[in-house]
Amino acid sequence: MQHHHNHHAAQSHAAQPVAPPPAFVASTAKPFSSLIDDAMAVMDDGMKRAPMDGVAEHDFVTMMIPHHQGAIDMAKAVLLYSTAPEMQNLARGIITEQQNEIRIMQAWLQRYQAKKAKHR
Repeated sequence: MQHHHNHHAAQSHAAQPVAPPPAFVASTAKPFSSLIDDAMAVMDDGMKRAPMDGVAEHDFVTMMIPHHQGAIDMAKAVLLYSTAPEMQNLARGIITEQQNEIRIMQAWLQRYQAKKAKHR
């Protein structure tokens, strides 16, 4: 996935208020298909908003954090609707592993940003 930002697009967006990011809420008030659509919309938005600086590791991490959160949100949705023990165990495992990986990526990002700020 490549992100292209041209000068004209940046100018036109500057005058427009930035919409807040959508939020995912796991609730049986919506059918499963709507929850998955919501999770995908939140993930897509987060990935589009990911700040890029041209450094492969940085750009990978900033894109993967919302991607992993999307997997967590989808797993939460299936936990609400699935009674199959195998799927429940899989979803719980996804939540645990993806949350751990998000913590690792956030820690790396903090170290990266501190190092970058130190060299300014």
